[in-house]
Amino acid sequence: MEFIYDFSKILLATCRDVLPILILITVFQLLVLRQPIPHLRRVVVGGIYVVIGLALFLAGLEKALFPLGKIMAAQLSDPVFIYGTGDVVAVADWKAYGWVYLFAAMIGFATTIAEPSLIAVAYKANEVSAGTISKWGLRITVAIGVAFGISLGTFRIITGTPLYLYILAGYMIVIIQTLSAPKSIIALAYDSGGVTTSTVTVPLVAALGIGLASTVPGRNPALDGFGLIAFASLFPIIAVMGYAQLMHWRTIYKTKFMEKKNAL
Repeated sequence: MEFIYDFSKILLATCRDVLPILILITVFQLLVLRQPIPHLRRVVVGGIYVVIGLALFLAGLEKALFPLGKIMAAQLSDPVFIYGTGDVVAVADWKAYGWVYLFAAMIGFATTIAEPSLIAVAYKANEVSAGTISKWGLRITVAIGVAFGISLGTFRIITGTPLYLYILAGYMIVIIQTLSAPKSIIALAYDSGGVTTSTVTVPLVAALGIGLASTVPGRNPALDGFGLIAFASLFPIIAVMGYAQLMHWRTIYKTKFMEKKNAL
């Protein structure tokens, strides 16, 4: 009964949030475009599915994903697990948190591979490039970037170093890559960084960051717990452009090698 009551509240809140979008689309369709809504019955049924799906997703976040991320962070950063003792530690030793970095990288990779937004972008990129851009190749490259970014983000939380230093250095790398990367990949790389922070990745990563900052000695969840999502958006851009640059240089090297071979 408690779950039904909680789900009913979430469902009503979801209906309230979706209602302005429905009103906007309906007004533009009927009053501005002055066209009937095509396939009205199908649209209504699909809208109901969307509302119920969003409500179930939000309920799942509250009941499972957020608590799971906090529990995993608390267990991985427990002094008994890290230092082998239950004594209070005043200053965290970043070298003792290897399992945290590994878990962060793995959770970043796994959630990115399952990210629906990235799957959609990879599908469209493969379609418009006539198969030149591999769907799995793009997804794995982006996932590696997210894995590295979130692992580095947990290192930042544990050491307590300022967030802006990492973001500033990362975007300096992005600017340099943008000037030298193949033009055809730049827009896709920037989009790949944006689509990683969506429905699957954000809940677990946010919970991981807050849970880790709550248990690491000397850290404040409000100050240090956030910022992992910025890493998850930044490093896929670097990874995709870096991969494109490597492939471009490899192609140039092969071409020059074949020209020299033919000349001989």
